[in-house]
Amino acid sequence: MMVEQVEVLVVGAGQAGIAMSEHLTRCAIPHLVVERSRIAERWRTGRWDALVANGPAWHDRFPGMEFAGDPEAFPGKEAVADYFVDYAAKIAAPIRCGVEVTAVRRNPNGAGFAVTTSAGDIVARHVVAATGPFQRPVIPQMVPHSAGLRQIHSADYRNPGQLPPGGVLVVGAGSSGAQIADELRQAGRQVVLSVGPHGRPPRRYRGRDFVWWLGVLNKWDAEAPPDTKHVTIAVSGAGGGKTVDFRRFAAEGITLVGRAEGFQDGVMHFAPDLAANLARGDADYLRVLDEADAWALRNGVALPTEPEARQIPPDPPCVTDPILSLDLAKEGITSILWATGYALDFGWLQLDAFDAKGRPRHQRGVSAEPGLYFLGLPWQARRGSAFIWGVWHDAKHVADHIAKLRGYLDYGAPAALEPL
Repeated sequence: MMVEQVEVLVVGAGQAGIAMSEHLTRCAIPHLVVERSRIAERWRTGRWDALVANGPAWHDRFPGMEFAGDPEAFPGKEAVADYFVDYAAKIAAPIRCGVEVTAVRRNPNGAGFAVTTSAGDIVARHVVAATGPFQRPVIPQMVPHSAGLRQIHSADYRNPGQLPPGGVLVVGAGSSGAQIADELRQAGRQVVLSVGPHGRPPRRYRGRDFVWWLGVLNKWDAEAPPDTKHVTIAVSGAGGGKTVDFRRFAAEGITLVGRAEGFQDGVMHFAPDLAANLARGDADYLRVLDEADAWALRNGVALPTEPEARQIPPDPPCVTDPILSLDLAKEGITSILWATGYALDFGWLQLDAFDAKGRPRHQRGVSAEPGLYFLGLPWQARRGSAFIWGVWHDAKHVADHIAKLRGYLDYGAPAALEPL
């Protein structure tokens, strides 16, 4: 039986896999990209219907192609998926869809890796795991199914009509939780939003989007120590892009509560931390304004002033007199939407490449397992690593590393790939 051999196998044809293919092509490195579904499938079927990109079109893109239409607009999820399909065609990326990788092991008969896929075996000298950060939705084991509530993760949410009649408790107030809670409220639903610690940058300030400010302030390239705890960021491009303001949410009818702590006998309990969490978000917001003002003054850049941006409205009653427990049935809550993030799932990589917590051991995507690479991880090299433009730059580093390694292997007689 013939076994296919490739120089580099890239697993995943989302933004990471396509960026990887472009840079491998630039380095004249033969490669194959395999995707278990369609190109950019997660954008189409792993997001809710009304999702838009969190950054404007002029920013959240690859350098080689612009989005069609208004560069200041926030493209919808289908437009983003179409962008990647078109980009893959533009660079003639060698993508094979409908192929799922089920196992990657060291090649027992020679150099490289033995890869098991739904379409047959492959031997690859290098493997790039470009499956992104949104792999396994996490729902805390807090509310039993016997409670009779509809429980759904934000990954499976599509629109308000998907949920049964009644109120909704949204747990998690990052980008997804905040946007979905607001969408449910606009659809006429009673909404309770559980708000934990978060960052809350301004959507726009002094005529510039916050992605521009993070760029000129050199925040996108900030490096994080390996053990830095992830902080949820509440930012949205919905409705043309507005600063997420939880006090405004409360004024519009959303009930705010603190971090969800537990559930017993139909009652959800919340931590007494709502005011502190909002204050932390305010501090983050004001810190960005301070740094922006200082940068504009120092660099002599004349941007319109915006003193009203510093006005923080008073706390609503749900903050000054926090709700610490809620009988969900009595309050008419029939659904819980968990916007509680994702966990990595690399069970198909049967290699010594992970720490005791299952996290990849790598340096800027170069794995501790020789020949294996990661791409698209949060904070892989910098703050911007998991964003569209950031993964493009990380892919360049990984491709250059592979090219450099090939140069060493070309010296003398390189080990040949052997079939299984």
